Amino acid sequence: MEICLRIQIFTAIISYIKVYAHVVPNGKHPGLKVLATASHYWPLDAVEGIHELWDRIGNRPGFINGSHINIVEGMVNKGIFLNGDNGGTFLHFGNYQNSCISDPTFCGPEGITLSFFWKNQEADSRFAMSSGGKVYSNGFSVYINPLVGFVEFYTRGNNHRWKVSIKVPGPYWTHILFTWTKSDGLKVYINGTFTAGDPVGRVSRNYGDPYSDLVIGTGNSEDYGHYLTGAFDEFVIWERALSPRDILHYYNAATGQVFATTLGDSEEVTSTVSTARATAVTPPVLSSHGEAAQSSWGPDTKPVLEFLTGLSNKTISHSAASNLTQTFLKSVEEVLSSPGFPEQSTPVVSGLIQTVDQVMEHMVTNLKASSDAPISLGGTSFVADYSLMKFPKNYNLPHYRFPTQGKNYISVPGEALDMQSQTTIVGLFYHNMHKYYKEISPVKTRINDAVDFKDHTMEIASHLISLKVEPVPALSVNLSGAPLIKIVLTHVLTNKQQDQVLNQSNKVFLYCAFLDYSSHEGVWSNEGCVRSEGNMSYSVCLCNHLTNFAILMQVVPLKLTSSHMMALSVIGYVGCSISIFCLAITLVTFAVLSSVSTMRNQRYHIHANLSFAILVAQILLLISARFEPGTTPCKVMAVLLHFFFLSAFAWMLVEGLHLYSMVVKVFGSEGSKHYYYYVIGWGSPFLICVVSMTSALDSYGEVDNCWLSLNKGAIWAFVAPALVVIVVNIGILISVTRIISRISGENYKVHGDANAAKLTVKAVAVLLPILGISWIFGVLAVNTHSLPFLYIFAIFNSLQGFFVFLFHCLLNSEVRAAFKHKTKVWSLTSSSIRNINVKPFHSDIMIENKEGVTPTKMNTWDKSTNSANRFDLSAM
Repeated sequence: MEICLRIQIFTAIISYIKVYAHVVPNGKHPGLKVLATASHYWPLDAVEGIHELWDRIGNRPGFINGSHINIVEGMVNKGIFLNGDNGGTFLHFGNYQNSCISDPTFCGPEGITLSFFWKNQEADSRFAMSSGGKVYSNGFSVYINPLVGFVEFYTRGNNHRWKVSIKVPGPYWTHILFTWTKSDGLKVYINGTFTAGDPVGRVSRNYGDPYSDLVIGTGNSEDYGHYLTGAFDEFVIWERALSPRDILHYYNAATGQVFATTLGDSEEVTSTVSTARATAVTPPVLSSHGEAAQSSWGPDTKPVLEFLTGLSNKTISHSAASNLTQTFLKSVEEVLSSPGFPEQSTPVVSGLIQTVDQVMEHMVTNLKASSDAPISLGGTSFVADYSLMKFPKNYNLPHYRFPTQGKNYISVPGEALDMQSQTTIVGLFYHNMHKYYKEISPVKTRINDAVDFKDHTMEIASHLISLKVEPVPALSVNLSGAPLIKIVLTHVLTNKQQDQVLNQSNKVFLYCAFLDYSSHEGVWSNEGCVRSEGNMSYSVCLCNHLTNFAILMQVVPLKLTSSHMMALSVIGYVGCSISIFCLAITLVTFAVLSSVSTMRNQRYHIHANLSFAILVAQILLLISARFEPGTTPCKVMAVLLHFFFLSAFAWMLVEGLHLYSMVVKVFGSEGSKHYYYYVIGWGSPFLICVVSMTSALDSYGEVDNCWLSLNKGAIWAFVAPALVVIVVNIGILISVTRIISRISGENYKVHGDANAAKLTVKAVAVLLPILGISWIFGVLAVNTHSLPFLYIFAIFNSLQGFFVFLFHCLLNSEVRAAFKHKTKVWSLTSSSIRNINVKPFHSDIMIENKEGVTPTKMNTWDKSTNSANRFDLSAM
């Protein structure tokens, strides 16, 4: 596979030589034949009186609104510049109501194609670039914001929209062409190459706008109100979708006309043709094993460099070098965009980067120099922004920075530059090369710190930037000395990387690295480089050499030591086992005592449901450890765990609401509350689980255990409801505690009861297990720095069932009294004493009796409101 790609790269690079050597006469170029089939064509090279636009094919007049325009050098010939900052200036190409241009539903099966060259001059990119339904017409839209551009198509009949993202053009000519058909949808080509598409679209309420005018430079509306600053050249419409071959022919013709008129003298062309023909027919040398033979240049670069080396006694004019560079980078772009190019073939990509660097170095070496002024050749392409500089001897250069603007750059101090001879500089800022380095094995790098975590791969977290200076700058050997190269790179993180950085349980390592070709293949190394400052958004590196640089990021999850993991595991198993046993006893106790009048109230009914939910959840938790992640049983177990843990939290919320209704504020009757409590306790968890399974079933039991994963954010289906319950119950606990504290203080003043102050502490201890407040320690236990919280969380939550049994069963005065009462009844029954009247015990008449019965014991909670008398803390 790799040898095929190497041959493909070789072939593509050789193609730029063929393009350079074979100049097609303008009149016979196949791209001009494609242009001749256009339905509308505005060259924009000459505007009559600077106010009229003419369609060269249909001869339909248009006009320019505003006077702030200029005719400038275009990509094809001349172009038109619109200054939107000084007034309402835009191009109006006419009204195309009820046509394919204004409404795609009028387009036949052939579809439509729109093409233009655009140079964006906005200081800050604006939302609307041009309009006719937000951009081109009622049915088309091209617009930008500061980060990205968009091409959209709208059809009102079926409420449909097709949308494709594009890179925001900069202050250089960019060719944008897009096609649309009903069958294939929207396809966008940038600089002749397919960039992205939307074959099916989606239902949308955005239909464009009702205006059928075709304009550039503003929104297509009656009030306008926003105008673009930028230049445009050669606006063409075909009422059919061009094929990729036709698009490439047209793009080559449009750019090749400039190429043909600025190529240079015939001697230069002749010498280049002969060399190109010699190298183009030379295949790469293959060994007996079918692998490309290695050399100091590599099999991909050797023929190209031989071609350029053959020019050592000749020079290349500025215009010829410019076109040669653009065509070469276009060939590299075709290689990267080819269907067979793998996304993670780092050796091939590293070899391709080396090829680009070396070709550019030879290009600037052969660039025709000036005796007294620097020669500059710069531009941009899909592959990279580039700058080729040649300075004369003894030129005063205080320092050099590439690129000259922007947040990413390399800076060379002036004292490091030796200007005693002719100096050449090559700068490259790669746009997309970093995307091919997704998983870098630390053991295959020369970064010692990264090898310490060899099980955790690295990714590039910035663009690649390269700078080569000849003669080599004199830099400090010691990284703490001076002068040094300064590299500033902003981080370009994927969504996955951003989540990893924000996760406080991860340790993030950032390395200033470069591609080291000393072993004839690109290996990432950080020798001679140090990261001096920065944060998670950018990095500043200091290096004592020049080459290709990037920021490598390695994410290492913070893990506990084996002793801590063993201790926490033991706590979990032992605690859950104790809780399961205690909850089983609690449920049996509640069931046995259910016939006692004092136990037939909502409070114990809620306790029973909470105990049941926690019991089942902890049993499932112990069982789930036996299932293999990714299997169907594990998925089923994850769903059940999700439901019962949510139910446990839901009944904790019910506990809080019931406590609030008894102590703070009375609302609703007992019967109505009973219904709502069941809806909250069992209904809401069921609804959340159904929604979660419907949207992200593959997120259950897929990672390391039978639980929810982070995939599609499914974990929030548990975390969000749990946080809501914790926050609500904290508020209820605070309200109840304030009331208890106030009453305790009053009891102390009136009765001098020294133990009254202990009531607050007792109330908090009693309420914590049923309100779930202890789960707050789980939020605090996010990493090893919070190890105490991790142990507290493990202890309190694994023993939650034990605490429920302790405070609400074993130490509960009502339960104890009811158990004594039940024991006495059993004793009398076994002695066949049927007619004795059993004296009621105090709990039967203390709380929650029938209406009209006056309690014989005053509650500890003696509050003036009726609600206070309904809650007896001694019974908890």
